[in-house]
Amino acid sequence: MKKIKIGLLGCGTVGQGVYELLKLNKNKYLPLLEGTELEIVKILVNDLKKERGDIPVGLLTTNPYEIIHNEEIDVVIEVIGGTTNAEEYILDAIKNGKHIITANKDLMATKGQNILEQGNKYGKVVRYEASVAGAIPIISTIKEDLVSNQITKVMGIINGTTNFILTKMFAEGRSLDSVLKEAQDLGYAEADPTSDIEGLDAARKIAILASIAFNRRVKLSDVYVEGITKISVDDVNYAKQFKSTIKLLGIAILKENAIEVRVYPTLLPLTHPLANVDDVYNAVYLEGNAFGDLTLIGKGAGGLPTASAVVSDLLSIAKIINKGSIEVENCSCYLDLEIKKIEDTSSHYYFRMVVVDKTRVLSKIADAFADNFVSIDSVIQKKLPDGKAELVILTDRVLNKNMQSAREQIENLDVVLEIKSVLNSEKEY
Repeated sequence: MKKIKIGLLGCGTVGQGVYELLKLNKNKYLPLLEGTELEIVKILVNDLKKERGDIPVGLLTTNPYEIIHNEEIDVVIEVIGGTTNAEEYILDAIKNGKHIITANKDLMATKGQNILEQGNKYGKVVRYEASVAGAIPIISTIKEDLVSNQITKVMGIINGTTNFILTKMFAEGRSLDSVLKEAQDLGYAEADPTSDIEGLDAARKIAILASIAFNRRVKLSDVYVEGITKISVDDVNYAKQFKSTIKLLGIAILKENAIEVRVYPTLLPLTHPLANVDDVYNAVYLEGNAFGDLTLIGKGAGGLPTASAVVSDLLSIAKIINKGSIEVENCSCYLDLEIKKIEDTSSHYYFRMVVVDKTRVLSKIADAFADNFVSIDSVIQKKLPDGKAELVILTDRVLNKNMQSAREQIENLDVVLEIKSVLNSEKEY
């Protein structure tokens, strides 16, 4: 029986999930590959003595070059994470004739262009479906299934930790700190949750998706990023009054031959397809000129869900190997489109501020907005103790730089004590 031999770099949750899934669905894969067997022959680990279920000890090694330089191995799967070692191992493996599968969002968002180009140079396929949204086949959907379309918008809940936190805040009225502690206890958040709650994880993923959707290389440094750390229960409660929820969204838009790419917490109408995607689930909403709109929802992390994406890439590469002749086109970023700065993008905005409770306060704030060409959509006012009031304003769509100018002017008004929160709003979709 013909065999395609695999080296696995990493044996954590995802690595073990890959081994388990190949074993679980072996009888399904054999006929798909016309009798070709997929066999993991070496697995890189840090500790040979650690318990790893039913994985034979003889498969394990602490030496990455037993995989990278092994002439029998056809495909290298990288699931160790990080960038330094992973990049070195992948580039070395490509030069040594290996096709590559990686689940590494950090690597693909920062070093992906070089890796894809090296794959092209050496005639090796590089696949990375598992780097974004776990089990959701979003990369292959955009690159292959929707290739006949011009995609104009990608908007995603692509970080399960922040979605869990915001879901709990919305449903239970609890503070961010309280829910974050629960997420850490459940294993949904790391001991250091910075990458998640500051939006960096989502930024890496939307950079990858924007690059694929718009055929233009988008780097992590191109993405404007805000996290959820300033979101309060008050913001959540006001969102409810506006018939909305709050989600951390990665947003990429193609308009008039320019790209906007950003990550920030956003008021989202409850009627939007993403509004009811809760807990640790991920979802990606797409708009295109032929299909209209499309939403994909699924598990964005975990051993088997992520392994599902890895093994799907493996099956795709195995079919290519079986054909005998390989035409490689890893990178499809052939356009040189402008990437807009955040100040040149437009959105609706939510302002929450504490003001003195007296006459003409709202008119002074409205004048400041008008001076900067910002139109008001909705207003909620709530009395507070000690002669204060809380004012919440939703704006119409406006340029970010106009919003920032209005914010500065409002902060300097003697009737405004503090601007508590400014959030984006996806009122139109």
